[in-house]
Amino acid sequence: MGKTKNNKFKRPSFSPDGLSATPVKQTVEESEDEDSPAAELLEKLQSPSADVREYSCASISRVVQQTQTIPGFLQRDAVRKIGPLLLDRSLAVRETAAGALRNLSACGGPEVCEDMVRQDVLTPLSALLRECCAGFDVSSSSTVKGQKHTVEGVANEAVNLLWNLCESSSTAVSVFNKTGLLDVLLHCLQRHSQNMELAISAAHCLHTVTEENAELMRSVNAAVFGVLENILFSTHTSLEYTLLRTLAAGSLWNLKSSLSSAQQSQTLTALATNLSHSLSLDAGELIPELWRAESARLSKETTSAADERLAGPEAEEMEEDVRDEKMNGRKPNGLISKTRNDISDLLPRDRLELREAKALLSAQQTSLEIIVNMYCSDEPSDDEWEEMSSSDESEMCADGMSDTNSSLFSPLCLSAELHTILLNHNIPQQVLKKAEFPSAAALEICRKDLTWKYLLKKMQRVQCRALTCLHNILSSMDTEFLGGASGLQAVAQHLSSLVFSSAEALKNEEFLEAVTSALRSLLQIMASKNIPQCMTPYQLMSFCETASSCELVSVRVNALAILGITGSSLAKENNTTDSLQLIGNALLNIAMKDSNLIVCGEALDALFDVFADGDEAEKAGTNINLLSSLKALQPGFRAKLRKEGKGKYSPDQLCVLDNMRINLKRFISYLENLQRK
Repeated sequence: MGKTKNNKFKRPSFSPDGLSATPVKQTVEESEDEDSPAAELLEKLQSPSADVREYSCASISRVVQQTQTIPGFLQRDAVRKIGPLLLDRSLAVRETAAGALRNLSACGGPEVCEDMVRQDVLTPLSALLRECCAGFDVSSSSTVKGQKHTVEGVANEAVNLLWNLCESSSTAVSVFNKTGLLDVLLHCLQRHSQNMELAISAAHCLHTVTEENAELMRSVNAAVFGVLENILFSTHTSLEYTLLRTLAAGSLWNLKSSLSSAQQSQTLTALATNLSHSLSLDAGELIPELWRAESARLSKETTSAADERLAGPEAEEMEEDVRDEKMNGRKPNGLISKTRNDISDLLPRDRLELREAKALLSAQQTSLEIIVNMYCSDEPSDDEWEEMSSSDESEMCADGMSDTNSSLFSPLCLSAELHTILLNHNIPQQVLKKAEFPSAAALEICRKDLTWKYLLKKMQRVQCRALTCLHNILSSMDTEFLGGASGLQAVAQHLSSLVFSSAEALKNEEFLEAVTSALRSLLQIMASKNIPQCMTPYQLMSFCETASSCELVSVRVNALAILGITGSSLAKENNTTDSLQLIGNALLNIAMKDSNLIVCGEALDALFDVFADGDEAEKAGTNINLLSSLKALQPGFRAKLRKEGKGKYSPDQLCVLDNMRINLKRFISYLENLQRK
């Protein structure tokens, strides 16, 4: 304990596209609900009329957005009934069938996606994608202006369905590898000059399937790198092209091990250039400009057309739903995930300015996620415990588990060359800038315009990604590269201003997790360098009180670690007894009352750090009856560990908790010896 593990962005277990993400379980009551529309709509799929089949698919696409209806469709074999329509003779039916399956995968969660793969939906989907690619050129030459359904429109729905499945299912990724769908995505990517929407969807999907995919690496050749590099070095200035280049950069980063040494240097420089450009764009200025441009354009159109556009169903669909449980970018093991909780695909094609604004924020979020992984450790995070206790004596670790866990702290994957490249492109400074709150002007516009409102969450997510990125940078870089003591104090001042400038932000769990991780890393570094901190104990107490009430264990653990770091620094100074008493009482209260043993253990560890040595600590410990309080909580901690341990916590966590039990016993003995002196 005391050292933090760098976060790494991983793919989520499913992609909600801004819709409800609650995993769907089939129940008898739901599946047999007489009012369920599933039976009637699925029956209409067999109609000889293409218009009826299209209507039924479109209706299913809308209905399944209400997740309570999904079990009724699954019980009636909806996937097997809709799947063949991907190859229907009607283009409109193909597109709406792909849309229905896409929404089913997005709203149903990982269980539904796995079930769809088991029911072989990838066979007709793969055939559809290949037919679309073969028909691109023919379609382009024969498309009638204003035609509602096109081959590329069908392909876009199909690629998004493939993306959903591959994000949610390792089986889908394996099928992707074996069936050679990489070529399909490359073909779609190459359509960027004709259909940017399709190219961006393909780029997102490619970014997903190239991540940690050793099997796919064997299929990667010069042609793949050629397509990605052509995009990376393109000079188009639109924000959608910025997003496309950023996604291409992400795929190249994922595939970097397949590049030769000579290629790597050039490619890494190009990656850093593109990431730097993406982050250099000021969303606070560009979003108001884009909104004003849209307003001016709409004012030239007829009032009725404008009213129809604003009152359509798209406006409601742009509202982002709150992700349930740990899925706001967090996986159960504590890793941070790339998330697809936006609905860019639902934006009307004529909302050009809004699409550009969305592309800007998506590009910046993706850029930050790539940079996080550049500064990350190769090994996965150790669940909610991000480190192991310093104690090497444990009953539960007698088999050597403690030794094996030291491998969790593998060397950082940031090479010296990449480190220099990122510094030369001012990446750390740009990350720090993005960690600021979004501009007031941009926030005001998005709050008052319903069709722009969903960008609020995207702006907040960019800030959270920047804070996570800052945490990794602080953990990885030499302090001299951050400006030495004065530079660290400036960063500390910046973070403290974020923490105390917005009471609303402290209610956001994602923000709390990101900012507490960054602040924890910073304070650890400052304490190790004996650099004075810029936050008073009372400010930290106020902040940690809020963080300690958060449901996320990682946030509570970070808050307690911050108190421990601050307290141990104060214990070395004079006239700090009152502050140490304040911190000690807070830590004791949590150690005794928190329901989670991980949090209790972190509180105890912080107490050991704060009251380990020094006259001020000894005086404060006596004043708060530290010894008697620890003696009182010791039996309960041991009993809870025996009762809940093996059923609720991982082996690594149990090892840390058992170390804590031993350290508690030792610390009580230490305090007793002090008292006898």
